[in-house]
Amino acid sequence: MTDAIVVEGARKRYGEKWALDGLDLTVGRGTVHGMLGPNGAGKTTAVRVLATLLRADEGRVEVAGYDVRRQPDEVRRRIGLLGQHAALDEELSGRQNLEMFGRLYHLGARHARVRADELLERFGLGDTGRKAVKQYSGGMRRRLDLAASLITEPDVLFLDEPTTGLDPRGRTEVWEAVRSLVDGGTTVLLTTQYLEEADQLAHRISVIDRGRVIADGTADELKSKTGGDRIDVVVRDAAQLELAARLLPGEATTDADRRLASAPVADRMEALTGVVQALRDAGVEAEDVAVRRPTLDEVFLRLTGPADDQERTQEHAKEAV
Repeated sequence: MTDAIVVEGARKRYGEKWALDGLDLTVGRGTVHGMLGPNGAGKTTAVRVLATLLRADEGRVEVAGYDVRRQPDEVRRRIGLLGQHAALDEELSGRQNLEMFGRLYHLGARHARVRADELLERFGLGDTGRKAVKQYSGGMRRRLDLAASLITEPDVLFLDEPTTGLDPRGRTEVWEAVRSLVDGGTTVLLTTQYLEEADQLAHRISVIDRGRVIADGTADELKSKTGGDRIDVVVRDAAQLELAARLLPGEATTDADRRLASAPVADRMEALTGVVQALRDAGVEAEDVAVRRPTLDEVFLRLTGPADDQERTQEHAKEAV
């Protein structure tokens, strides 16, 4: 079997609102699959259904080859879950926390100690295992939380916005830990609002809005859906911005604060040489001219469109319950 997660037509309703409304999702074994979406899109509800914490009202949901409705115990034996908030006792040491989780999973005392030591070393926490968790940095706490979710060596790991609130160093530490897990064969389903995180980690990405997948593919495939490459021109004098925009091929957009004009292009090199020559002929001084791929941020905004803040806030509140 090549797929670790299979979801077909999953629906979950809170009152009159469908948090999941025909969700289809397939995640290959040994990969990181990113799940992106605005608040209230259904990401957390999807993870809770997959982790057997909620039951879908409709649809087929399988994890590690087992049906989450009919075989929840089998699913639970094969998964780990890292939620948005750390589940650690700050007064205990890192090692004591892991031993406690081991005992909760019915490991014997000796097995729990051995497993705790293995995980501390694996996540670069061997030298700090005896320190109280309250003395850990944000990145160290999140790595310890990640280690705790792996006590039972799960086949599938759910990471629900794992780096929320971390500084760049902390995020990088968690990213490195996730990569090492996948190298060892673990399948990871990652929900995140950090577009860079999905770009860095995910082999494939599903964009979710209003409870269903609206786009799916690799980061490059999703970027291509926004119209391919773009050429950006930053002018030295803001007064020349509109002139620079008129010189660009296609329909250009401008950002006055950044003195930036941008337009989609079909041929990277032809556009670059043509625009540089046009700017020179028109006497427009440019600080920078570059051709680039669209960012995931642009993909996300293009696909999800303008947010209905009130409705999504209500849906997000229901997901958080």
